[in-house]
Amino acid sequence: MLLHTHISGQQNSSTAPVVLIHGLFGSYENLGVIERSLSDQYQVINVDVRNHGRSDHSAEMNYQLMAEDLAQTLDSLNVKKSAILGHSMGGKLAMAYAVTYPERVSKLILADIAPVGYPPRHNSIFTGLNSVDLTEIENRADADKQLAQHVKESGVRQFLLKSLVKDDDKFEWRFNLNALYSNYTELIGKPIDSGVFSGPVLFIKGGDSDYILPEHKDAITKMFPAAQAKIIQGTGHWLHAEKPAAFTKLVKDFLLS
Repeated sequence: MLLHTHISGQQNSSTAPVVLIHGLFGSYENLGVIERSLSDQYQVINVDVRNHGRSDHSAEMNYQLMAEDLAQTLDSLNVKKSAILGHSMGGKLAMAYAVTYPERVSKLILADIAPVGYPPRHNSIFTGLNSVDLTEIENRADADKQLAQHVKESGVRQFLLKSLVKDDDKFEWRFNLNALYSNYTELIGKPIDSGVFSGPVLFIKGGDSDYILPEHKDAITKMFPAAQAKIIQGTGHWLHAEKPAAFTKLVKDFLLS
């Protein structure tokens, strides 16, 4: 599957392009601040993964398929090698891609995610999204009221509502809610069963987040023997949105190192 891409910056013979991959329920726009900060030095390829944003929908969704999507998309753009930055689910996709196509990855940046399976964390979000009656709402505020009965955090609701769009006078979610729900076990599972990417890898952890824990160290070093880690204090799982300047500085320093 060819993915929707948003490309900025100029191709530069001395630097590899940088690919940005968003997380679950998101779209390329979530990483727009990072894209803008990098595009003065790099060509930036910001993607919508399958079943998200403006990319095609499919009933099937797992990290191997998603890695193939990314390879096909970069082939279509004649990109042989790139640096990859992924947040959360996008980080797991980046891991699967790097282990499957190690020769195509110059550097790997993983934002607040480890190569492990996680317990389900999005049950209330799925319940909330499924509770919104798209035929009865007239605007996002109506949807927000319905969503708020299940999703208490205003910031999470505003993030989800970015994917609510009006098409031919009716509202719809840009993401494929049914496919995300039916493939959710795959998405919270390990990104890939085995393999090694021995190139340079940077894990960036939110200081207040529990997505990367000390007990994940063995899994990280087994798959990524050259991994290093940085922590941005005072941030949660959305570290790139909470402290974009600190996040971008870590990314730029690593890309230039």
